Amino acid sequence: MGELRLPELGDRYNAAETYVDAHRAERPDAVAIRCQGASVSYGDMARNVDRCGNALRELGVDVEDRVVILCLDSPAFVYAFFGAIKLGAIPVPTNTLLISRDLAYILRDSRAVAIVVSAPLLPKVLEIRKECPRLRHILVTTSGTSPLGGAQPSGVTSFEEALAAADDELEPADTTPDDMCFWLYSSGTTGFPKGAVHLQHDMIYSAETFGRHVLGCTEADRYFTVSPLFHAYGLGNGVFVPMRYGASVVYKPERATPDLVYGIVTTEQPTVMYTAPTFYAALLAYPEADFKYDLSSLRFCVSAGESLPKPLFDAWKKRFGIEILDGIGSTEMLHIFICNRPGSARGGTSGTVVPGYRAKIVDDDGRELGPGETGNLHVSGDSCCAFYWNKHEKSKATFRGEWTVTGDKYHLDTDGYYTYEGRADDMLKVSGQWVSPAEVEAALMEHPAVLECGVVGAKDKDELTKPRAFVLLKQGQRPSDALADELKLFVKTRIAPYKYPRWIDFVDELPKTATGKIQRFKLRELGAS
Repeated sequence: MGELRLPELGDRYNAAETYVDAHRAERPDAVAIRCQGASVSYGDMARNVDRCGNALRELGVDVEDRVVILCLDSPAFVYAFFGAIKLGAIPVPTNTLLISRDLAYILRDSRAVAIVVSAPLLPKVLEIRKECPRLRHILVTTSGTSPLGGAQPSGVTSFEEALAAADDELEPADTTPDDMCFWLYSSGTTGFPKGAVHLQHDMIYSAETFGRHVLGCTEADRYFTVSPLFHAYGLGNGVFVPMRYGASVVYKPERATPDLVYGIVTTEQPTVMYTAPTFYAALLAYPEADFKYDLSSLRFCVSAGESLPKPLFDAWKKRFGIEILDGIGSTEMLHIFICNRPGSARGGTSGTVVPGYRAKIVDDDGRELGPGETGNLHVSGDSCCAFYWNKHEKSKATFRGEWTVTGDKYHLDTDGYYTYEGRADDMLKVSGQWVSPAEVEAALMEHPAVLECGVVGAKDKDELTKPRAFVLLKQGQRPSDALADELKLFVKTRIAPYKYPRWIDFVDELPKTATGKIQRFKLRELGAS
């Protein structure tokens, strides 16, 4: 894969020059995207990106205006993402699983003037648009979905019609490598998302480091990401790594199931598949008897979002003969900065530092620790975001000069492999997405039967972390399996469903400090006993 060489971008640079214009000139007929059996060439992608940028400009969207993208994985996501960037506006890919309240927070915090939304998700936007006075334009796309049923709501524009009416040539905005390019929202310990502000040069830096020197990506590759594009992980997997090299990508707007994913791998024959450990466990749970799918096209698989347990790594390799390259990335760093390598993957570890990045493990006083000592992981690399939008104190706590505090506990062995030991705070990584125990507790406390509760992470049979709730009921309430099921459903209706507690333990008291704070470490011990 050669020596690390990063491109000189010059004083003026817009990321669309790399990801759109270069391919339009060099490989217009090559396949960029495969989605539900249909192909989009790089030339068609470029024309639709330009149409999107021109359509947004016609609506009055200007340089640095924020455009939220609430799209299922489909070509429309890419058109909206790069169309906004080429215009000089700021796309904000957003979690499609968010409940309306959390979506409203992001729309208000980002001061978005427009949103591009997939048709099935439109109702949640209409529900909160009155709470978002700066939101002037709602563009609905049917890309990858069925058409809208009934008449189009007032104040809503068809994304496809807007593109059809727009010119298919657009000059990239006169931006610099250090201009804002896009934002990604990451949950914080309070449960309130933080907008990580990424710059024009961040994507190409990540693609040139991880994409070239770990994956060895070429235009002959076809990437398939099960993890959605709105994540930093999925965005790298399905957009800015493969599209740096003219590779093709496979998208699935549908909800992932083992049958669907195995079927896509068999028919589309990707060379690399990405997902999170939770879904690898679901794939492995699929019966081996009469297995009809073909995974022979895969060179290797990639995992991130949460630590991949060694038993899953071993079981996958034994069953399919394919390595899973586990790594760690973050929204702040944009993509993966420590990862295993093809041919030398070591189960139970996050691998070694990606060329172009540096990492260190320090104690709470900032003293660097040696091999075998567990401490706080700090990382440095030029794909790091500039700051958190409107979060000055959190920015200072996370970004310390050239170093970023990841919030993860790690140890380093003598061979240079990093092993995950847990979070430095109480946040949980569930199915590749952050969960705040405080948010789950707040939802449980709204139930009339609950007096107090505490939520911690617990390992399931596949050694994957899920929320576990310890619940103290109000006087007169009796524990039961039916009540436990009721509480789980209750949480699902109040916050994003993936955050619900998989186990409910009814207790007579909760362990607390002298000042009344719940001692989560004792709950973790209780859950492990």
